[in-house]
Amino acid sequence: MTYDILGIMKKITIAIIVLIIAGAGFYFIKQKGSPAVDTTNTTGTQNNTVATTTPIVKQTEGSEVVIGKSVNGRDIVAYNYGEGDKRVLFIGGIHGGYSWNTAILAFQVMDYLKANPSVIPANVKVTVIPNLNPDGLNKVIANVSSGITKANVTASGSALTASRFNANNVDLSRNFDCDWKSVGVWQTKSVSGGSSVFSEPESLAIKNYVETHKLSAVVVWYSSAGGVYASSWGAGVLPETSTITNIFAKASGYPAYESFDFYETAGDLVNWLAKSKIPAISVLLSTHTDTELEKNKKGLEALLQYYAK
Repeated sequence: MTYDILGIMKKITIAIIVLIIAGAGFYFIKQKGSPAVDTTNTTGTQNNTVATTTPIVKQTEGSEVVIGKSVNGRDIVAYNYGEGDKRVLFIGGIHGGYSWNTAILAFQVMDYLKANPSVIPANVKVTVIPNLNPDGLNKVIANVSSGITKANVTASGSALTASRFNANNVDLSRNFDCDWKSVGVWQTKSVSGGSSVFSEPESLAIKNYVETHKLSAVVVWYSSAGGVYASSWGAGVLPETSTITNIFAKASGYPAYESFDFYETAGDLVNWLAKSKIPAISVLLSTHTDTELEKNKKGLEALLQYYAK
């Protein structure tokens, strides 16, 4: 009997190749349908372990950055304008619904910056955090956005006063690491400063933001006393703080003050910034209802021109 050895070898080779291709296909199909990581533990139950730490500040700088959450889970958002290395930060809404006009002013300033980008010098970046206490503001204005006006305010009297505080009933202006006390003072009232410094997620969000960004200056809007107040700590007011206090005051028409001494402000945000060697001022609007946009636009423009140098 004659055997075609070459033909048999050819058939065997083809069979081997077919088996290899079929095996590889089965392997990849199985892998695609399987999880990348084994999530079943030795008891046969699903392992739901998650990361124990998550950065509060997103690492990508865009036009909007969520820097933290409120007690009730609302976003605290920073909005960025300009591309410069010198960053000037503006903060509104720290006292929630009690000073709702500061949040509306911040949104108005944002609209102004978007419509007039040329007012921002090339070497300056402006960051606006319009609503540092979203839970407090939400008590009097729902669905907060840049389009809100005083007509959206739905509370008055004692309800407005209560909305000054966050959802833990803490005065955020008494929760910073600057002569902190668990019981602070607001006017003639005792208020909670929190269980410890930065115990509140809102103040912790600002702390993390400040510590991860180089800031040239900070302006915080409050109401209502009608003036520009320098921050201070230890030996007194930083020279740069005195300078920007006077620049903003002169341009806006508000009077300038070296200190806020109506009552004790232990745990105060701007004084903590001073302690951190960051120039910071408090701009107090004249009433609890007016935003005084034109005055603040002039102050903002003068401050930006100062940092253009």
